[in-house]
Amino acid sequence: MMEQEEKVIYSRQVVEFAASANEYCKYLEGTGEINGIEILKVMQRLLPFIYLRASLLPLLDPVLEEPNEKTVTEFDWTRMHDNLLSKMGNNDPFPVIVSLGDPADGLYTGSISENLTDIYQDLKDFIISYKSGKEEVMNDAVWEVLMNFEEFWGKKLLNVLLALHDVLYSEVDGSADNELNDND
Repeated sequence: MMEQEEKVIYSRQVVEFAASANEYCKYLEGTGEINGIEILKVMQRLLPFIYLRASLLPLLDPVLEEPNEKTVTEFDWTRMHDNLLSKMGNNDPFPVIVSLGDPADGLYTGSISENLTDIYQDLKDFIISYKSGKEEVMNDAVWEVLMNFEEFWGKKLLNVLLALHDVLYSEVDGSADNELNDND
């Protein structure tokens, strides 16, 4: 059984997802000198690609007893979030409608920086495990990132993409550019 799964973890779908997840993480890690509007423009193009790649991941069964180690620490998450928050300025909060049919339906406020950082955390943990070269760890990394995509970060990605669209296209005269923090 593992022989077939070995082939799956090296499949085109998995390798292309890993490459796009790696690109996302590397980009966000390098945003120190990039202004907010440029970050949003790159995310507008990269997020749909990651969503597509995640939707094509094969469904695997986990093989290890214990979950893979989490590598993104609370410090890493906070540093990434705070950097992005400083870039987003007043454009960071956005309205999110909770799905219909749920007793908790309603409107709440989301955060571009928080959503991008949560996606980063799942993708970075996946990348580190996938790059381990240990096939059982790689298998479970694919399984876990797909489960988290379906239940958690896939929805966050769609919500933040809508928010990015609103920020990038809400001001026809381009004044949205001026509201994003251009400082480091």
